Amino acid sequence: MTPSDGYLLDNQQNEAGRRFDAFATLFDPTTFRHLEHLGAGPGMRCWEVGAGGTSVVSWLAEKAGPSGRVVATDIDTSRLTPAGRPPVEIRVHDVGAEEPPGEGFDLVHARLVLVHVPDRDKALRSMIKSLRPGGRLLIEDADPALQPLLCPDEYGPEQRLANRLRRGFRKLLADRGADLSYGRRLPRLLREAGLHGVQADAYFPVTSPACTALEAATVRQIRDRLVAAGLATDAEIDQHLANVETGGMDLATAPMISVWGHKA
Repeated sequence: MTPSDGYLLDNQQNEAGRRFDAFATLFDPTTFRHLEHLGAGPGMRCWEVGAGGTSVVSWLAEKAGPSGRVVATDIDTSRLTPAGRPPVEIRVHDVGAEEPPGEGFDLVHARLVLVHVPDRDKALRSMIKSLRPGGRLLIEDADPALQPLLCPDEYGPEQRLANRLRRGFRKLLADRGADLSYGRRLPRLLREAGLHGVQADAYFPVTSPACTALEAATVRQIRDRLVAAGLATDAEIDQHLANVETGGMDLATAPMISVWGHKA
């Protein structure tokens, strides 16, 4: 498989909505804290890159108010429709291949996007280009290589199966061009791109109902790919889903690294 095979977790699949809901529960508080710190407020011009679902877009729209502007882009905007009213403008856009949808943005944000973009260097340059002088950039991306386990406490057969399937998932991502160690490089990349005041932190949920919901939705979304690639059998996937749905497993996510800075 090659990156040309397409995005593994596209928005059209049945489980995508459940994954977006889990991401919102897990990561919105961290994202909103950073956006507040970066000054999200009335009249701001914002670009939400690879928006996917509506939670961050709707939050930015409320902060920006009627005098602001929020451009929400994705290669598939089908799940953004409920947020498509002023000040929100929805556009189909490939951040790794197209020019930015405007310039002079006060704030640009992307969450769990660049790790999946084949030309992520171009995408990062595009986002920086779109900022006004003094504009702020917030990139939040996972680093699955930094913490690769679904079950950090691998104490039994259920946890060993879970971690083996997670290795299969990581292989599918890597085969499609995902950079599984991208998050840790973001502070350096933002500094090298000329941004000022670069800072970063990381959030790492270890166990919660949202982690459980995210794992179940993800495995259902990729099960055919896992089986086709010989990385798991249907019986193993059924057993893992049954184990997950007991609610008794401590399931983690990869660390999400948040990095921010401003344009001179």
